[in-house]
Amino acid sequence: MSAYLGQIYAIVWKDLLLELRTRERVVAMGAFAVLSAVLFNYSIDRTAVRPQDIGAGLIWMTIVFGGLLGVGRTFHLESEDGAFRGVLMSPVPKDAIFLGKTLSNFVLLYVVSLLIVAVFMLFFGMEIGTSPAVLGLVLALGTLGFVALGTLFAAVSSGTRMGETLLPILLFPVLLPMIVAGAGATERLLAGRPVSEVVGNIRMLAAFVLMAVAAGAVLFRFVVED
Repeated sequence: MSAYLGQIYAIVWKDLLLELRTRERVVAMGAFAVLSAVLFNYSIDRTAVRPQDIGAGLIWMTIVFGGLLGVGRTFHLESEDGAFRGVLMSPVPKDAIFLGKTLSNFVLLYVVSLLIVAVFMLFFGMEIGTSPAVLGLVLALGTLGFVALGTLFAAVSSGTRMGETLLPILLFPVLLPMIVAGAGATERLLAGRPVSEVVGNIRMLAAFVLMAVAAGAVLFRFVVED
């Protein structure tokens, strides 16, 4: 077990170190988050609708679309010079590779999701609510479920001619339960509603995460071997 966890840790550390050197994905996602908030800020008529009423939906839209910029390039650098083939030929189990990639993507996108919330609070004047820790949990669960499926489908799309164009077509339909549960919980928490009102959403997100991670760990082997 310790060897298996060590293999996952090595993949996570390698990916995060590479991102720290290039800053390719996190800069793209962060810039997208800020620009989206600016555009939404100037495109919403505040006399017709309150930002607080639509803020949660806008936050999750930005997380999903911004996340595509990062998750879609999960295998880009390694595929360019054939390094990913070397990873697959190593004795590391395929599910460990998937979990390592998923965790590294999770770290990057979770940081960006916190930035997105902060930017929307700045531009829309929203308050974080009375349960910031629960809000952080909701974002963490939603982000983890997103990157688990995103990493799997990124492996699928990277082996096709359509590349990153195919990723949203595959990913968006299966993300609907996560977005509905996440946006609903975020809206209630930003409005200062009690945590008891979002327990059902959190359970739904947790179930989605478990299914996404389990499905990815099982199917990743078949995706990369084909």
